Amino acid sequence: MDGNKLQELRELVEFLKANEIAEFDMEQDDLKVRIKFAGEPAASAAGIDLAHLSRLMASGPGAAPVVAAPASVAEGAAPAAAPEETLHEVKSPIVGTFYESPSPGTAAFVSVGDQVEVGQVLCIVEAMKLMNEIESDVAGEVVKRIAASGQPVEYGQPLFAIKAR
Repeated sequence: MDGNKLQELRELVEFLKANEIAEFDMEQDDLKVRIKFAGEPAASAAGIDLAHLSRLMASGPGAAPVVAAPASVAEGAAPAAAPEETLHEVKSPIVGTFYESPSPGTAAFVSVGDQVEVGQVLCIVEAMKLMNEIESDVAGEVVKRIAASGQPVEYGQPLFAIKAR
């Protein structure tokens, strides 16, 4: 990818962020781009500057952008915390399937209200049949479990919110 294409891609990402578009697909000749922002609010296609988007995408023939709203937020997700309370988010370092316990029918590694230490196992993310233990990178109280057990998670997706000590 040459410098001009890379700059156009950067402008596209900034445009998508500015218009709060959560997911975007595009195909041009031999270039295929899929951008998905985890946890971002969706905007309807009617509320964006389509003329500007068309100029960004006009660099090649056969441009076919598709804008889509994200999947609904995981069940049980609560509204965002009050602005004065800053919570640390433990995010998934990989794409995989989230599990709150070591095996079906056993207790969860942690529950809301538990005190955790740095390095304590919070959950497992399974990727390609490998069970990856996700550890806390801060000490504090688990305030919220964001991901649902048995559901897929993306790279960088928040799994837990922890009130650091």
